[in-house]
Amino acid sequence: MGKRERKRRQETDTRHLIGVQALTEYGLVTYGQETLVYFLIKPANLSVLSEASIGRRIYALMTVLKGVAEVEMLCLNSRESFEENKLFLRRRMEEEQNPVVRSLLEKDQKHLDRIQVQMATAREFLIIVRLKEEEEREALAYLSRIEKSLKEQGFSVSRAGREDIKRLLAVYYEQNVTTEKFEDFDGERWIIQED
Repeated sequence: MGKRERKRRQETDTRHLIGVQALTEYGLVTYGQETLVYFLIKPANLSVLSEASIGRRIYALMTVLKGVAEVEMLCLNSRESFEENKLFLRRRMEEEQNPVVRSLLEKDQKHLDRIQVQMATAREFLIIVRLKEEEEREALAYLSRIEKSLKEQGFSVSRAGREDIKRLLAVYYEQNVTTEKFEDFDGERWIIQED
């Protein structure tokens, strides 16, 4: 790797790496000059619905999707994943010679299994709309129509705000669901404003 390539990589910030130019109040602007707008869908508990009710929900979603060509769907874990931790513990148990340490590793793995079972239904469902260089006034009216359409079809929906989008990015990229307030840039919480 050449000297210029190393320098370029060092100067590349996190936003460039993930393709995010800016966060607005209603979306995420990419370097491709499109805005991604996220709608948070509160999931229904399908296990208590009849087959006919589930069919109606599917048809309602299909109606929304047919009406808006730019819609994409996304499902995210809204809780941390412990799969890599469990793999590590399994490997360590296979390698470990000390029975006491192996027993502790097994207990750790059982604990992670219990936590994961408790969080198994922690999913977030999103509808994403990609906007191409539209005027903000027109975009807001268009997004309001989409949100109204989703609500008319019986979905509990809200447009993701700036903090919601930062939380979604944190969950997606670093599986971080424990932070209360996400920073706009690394180290923001450590800056002390002088009077």
